[in-house]
Amino acid sequence: MGLSKFFILRVLHDAPLHGYDVARAVERVTGGCCSPTEGTIYPVLREFEAGGFVTVAEEVVQGRQRRVYALTDSGRAAFRVALDAWMEATAALTDTGRAFAQPCKTPGDCT
Repeated sequence: MGLSKFFILRVLHDAPLHGYDVARAVERVTGGCCSPTEGTIYPVLREFEAGGFVTVAEEVVQGRQRRVYALTDSGRAAFRVALDAWMEATAALTDTGRAFAQPCKTPGDCT
């Protein structure tokens, strides 16, 4: 699962949100590292809806019709699986970083 999809599940795990709020929440939880556009958010949300990972409810917010997305139990399970996978990948990257951060003993060690 790509990082954009992962972080969308992550913010929906906290609370139901409409699309614009999903984008802002992803930006907030990633410290601005990931700033998804509407062109990223809405196709993913439609995919999640088709896959049964989110439900959609129509609400009127400040006089405007909004689609509010909420995780289903399947969505929460998918988030857990993705979290575990990303934690393993992070550990592998950390180990790789440590290995390459070591000074070279001989010029041949650094190739």
